[in-house]
Amino acid sequence: MKSMLFAMTATTALTALPAFAVERAEVLDTYANIAAAGYADSLTTAQALQTAVDVLLDQPSEAALQAARTAWIAARVPYMQTEAYRFGNAIVDDWEGRVNAWPLDEGLIDYVEATYGGATDENEFAVLNVVANPSFTLSGEEVDASAITPALLQDTLQEADGVEANVATGYHAVEFLLWGQDLNGTDAGAGDRPWTDYTAGDDCTNGNCDRRGDYLRAVTDLLVTDLDEMAAAWADGGAARTAVLADETAGISAMLTGMGSLSYGELAGQRMKLGVMMNDPEEEHDCFSDNTHMSHYYDGLGVQNVYLGSYTRVDGSTVSGPSLSDLVAQADPAIDAQLKTELEASVAALAVIRDKAEAGMAYDQMLARDNTEGEALVMGAVDALVIQTRSIERAVAALDLNGIAVEGSDSLDNPNAVFQ
Repeated sequence: MKSMLFAMTATTALTALPAFAVERAEVLDTYANIAAAGYADSLTTAQALQTAVDVLLDQPSEAALQAARTAWIAARVPYMQTEAYRFGNAIVDDWEGRVNAWPLDEGLIDYVEATYGGATDENEFAVLNVVANPSFTLSGEEVDASAITPALLQDTLQEADGVEANVATGYHAVEFLLWGQDLNGTDAGAGDRPWTDYTAGDDCTNGNCDRRGDYLRAVTDLLVTDLDEMAAAWADGGAARTAVLADETAGISAMLTGMGSLSYGELAGQRMKLGVMMNDPEEEHDCFSDNTHMSHYYDGLGVQNVYLGSYTRVDGSTVSGPSLSDLVAQADPAIDAQLKTELEASVAALAVIRDKAEAGMAYDQMLARDNTEGEALVMGAVDALVIQTRSIERAVAALDLNGIAVEGSDSLDNPNAVFQ
């Protein structure tokens, strides 16, 4: 009887003890672990894309083209969830434009429809078409483009002449080479590049199939190289991990800056509301493949991942640990509960868009001027993202940080400027 009484008393005493406080260092360690997993998954899925592209170029067929497209879409799933690491981490921001810059003037890369237009005062190289031109003049110097290599794309063509729309590398350059232009406007349909754009000899369509293949192989190889660099930066001892762990206050601020800026200026503003305001399918993020609804959803999920300290990997396993949510809950449980609810609401609103698009109403159709249902779906998610950003700012105050600089957007902050 004595021993049983002791056991009951000990159990009661243990349950009465307060929970251990979560430390900022533990939260940052989880943040870095999720980044390492997300970029590692982005690398492995890009390597699968690289394999599919090699098959397409070695043995062109409709099936091989479709397999490469499927691999591209799969590669976007982990990568988009890493975008919450932008804006607060300088190493990520300095690198990101190499892999996910948009929108791009696709005429820089390959053939486009005549209605696309030509060179403009803003971009002399809008229709350069390097696939068709083994040499060209850039800044007064003749460029030898007879060999299309990763170095040519990265060092010469990317942002050629200082123009941001001259995007020669990354996911969207690969996307254009797999799908081609989407010429459907706000009607149904994605790009429809024929697989014969990669065949040899007389079967080649639209000319220069060998050089087009060289470009696709080079840009895909470069994407893998770039992702390998960032995966290493977040691994143990990597520069990005070291930087975020070096200063706990700066590291927590980086987490909240990334969450707020992606939620507000980038996703709600630049990628979503702007397209609704302009009724312009060219403002779609994944405009060639009609995959925008999925990219938006995984962006929103990535923000939630950072706050909850949990990420589900492509193999189904989970990386998790002490979270920003835990930290905020210690400071102000009401703010934590509110932000978790709002994150669930924004992810749910993005899921509605995703499901509607998968059921047949493509995202570019949602942007059509007379599509009131589509506009309501997009703006519902925009509103949810804006609401959660305000609670992110409240979390900053609860943690007694010095404020964060959330990325803005004219479409949200100064709508009249959009049309000026």
